[in-house]
Amino acid sequence: MARKDNVTIAPANGKLGVLIPGLGAVSTTFIAGVEAVKRGLGLPIGSLTQLATVRLGKRTEGRAPLIKDFVPLASLDDLEFGGWDIFEDNAYQSARNAAVLDPALLERVRDPLEKIYPMEAVFDRDYVRRINGPNVKEGRNKMEKAEMLMDDIRRFQARTGVKRMIMIWCGSTEVFHSPAEVHQSLKRFERGLQDSDPEIAPSQIYAYAALKMGIPYANGAPNLTTDTPALLELARENNVPVCGKDFKTGQTFMKTLIAPGLKARMLGLSGWFSSNILGNRDGEVLDDPGSFKSKEETKLSVLDQILQPKLYPQLYGNVFHQVRINYYPPRGDAKEGWDNIDIFGWLGYPMQIKIDFLCRDSILAAPLVLDLVLFLDLAQRAGMHGIQEWLSFYFKAPMHAPGLYPEHDIFIQLMKLKNTLRWMRGEDLITHLGLEYYD
Repeated sequence: MARKDNVTIAPANGKLGVLIPGLGAVSTTFIAGVEAVKRGLGLPIGSLTQLATVRLGKRTEGRAPLIKDFVPLASLDDLEFGGWDIFEDNAYQSARNAAVLDPALLERVRDPLEKIYPMEAVFDRDYVRRINGPNVKEGRNKMEKAEMLMDDIRRFQARTGVKRMIMIWCGSTEVFHSPAEVHQSLKRFERGLQDSDPEIAPSQIYAYAALKMGIPYANGAPNLTTDTPALLELARENNVPVCGKDFKTGQTFMKTLIAPGLKARMLGLSGWFSSNILGNRDGEVLDDPGSFKSKEETKLSVLDQILQPKLYPQLYGNVFHQVRINYYPPRGDAKEGWDNIDIFGWLGYPMQIKIDFLCRDSILAAPLVLDLVLFLDLAQRAGMHGIQEWLSFYFKAPMHAPGLYPEHDIFIQLMKLKNTLRWMRGEDLITHLGLEYYD
């Protein structure tokens, strides 16, 4: 049966620029991985856009195309990379220092990586305290630094010939800040940039520059960035999609798998203790209490939203939930997350679950970066703007409309994502009711 698209999606013609604040472990693993996939040196495992299918119509129809064949996504061959970092290493040198990927693989993608040199970064030691570097912009005020970023973007576009761009934050976790007066409207925010208001973080300056130029923005860290009235106002004004925040990779990914299962079976939870060790630059930054506070907020919010203790006080009304992150240099990017979960079942009898997830942080994050780049570009070409809640699947603390609670259940998030794609293409939404098979 012929279907009519629900939205008009502009074709993905020309090159797509990927602008990345932070040219560290996550971003270089992503870039090197894309180059490896293009050369047939590996598979894009973990990427929905490259490997996942989407069921269309009834189960009896047998229609399940790959997502990349169903919606018009940009091709990996059309991606052009640029970024900013406080260190001067090119992407190849940074990837070698991060030591995530095998040196032999990096050698095979060395040429394109060596061509990516970081632009001078906007940096503030009040927001990231444990690292410092020489490749930093100097300006009279924060507005001038935002204008310098916009000049960087224009030069990148002129040099590479990209037709469209996406910006995705892969930089360090900034110290925890609550929204201040300067964040309450775009007018106040722009005045704050002129006055170098201390409540405006570097990530917000990057986001402002992107949104001002009509470039979609994704926040891969727990920073307070586009989740403020001022920047959401700018996104609406310029019809730009935004999403975030904090890539859902290791331990929180496990929580969004396990917690929905416990709730589905109405099994109680008395305590969940989580501990992490990691030794990459992220671990070093999170060793600072201010940056850890930002991460802790997103990690702690997951269980409360999934389990809904106000609806189920007997099961989840008194959960002890604690998260620890410890910097342990010998482990490098190979993070280890331990979880001790105390649950109870029939008549209140106690049980336990133990998880020891020996994961690789950047290996889990890289496919998320790819998907977000391609889906945000799709959203932009489809005329979608503001918060893209359908991309909650990728984040620890999904952005959401005021007055709503965020949806953390990963299976509901995936259904929301695929139904959004179906809606875009005029296909029936899948409810999984199934009664029509038994009439």
